[in-house]
Amino acid sequence: MLTDIEIKKAKPKDKAYKLSDAGGLYLEITPSGGKLWRIAYRFIGKQKTLYLSNYPTITLKPEPS
Repeated sequence: MLTDIEIKKAKPKDKAYKLSDAGGLYLEITPSGGKLWRIAYRFIGKQKTLYLSNYPTITLKPEPS
């Protein structure tokens, strides 16, 4: 499982790479430094990827009540 500290420490590389969480959810780190939440799933036997939002718009920390 990903932690907020791991995400904050993630640095861009020459190519985009993934930091996996669970259940197909992952954070893609782009060469320009963007951090994008994506989820991988299968639909009718084909691999699909859905973009959810960017980090820190959606974080791992719950909002205070």
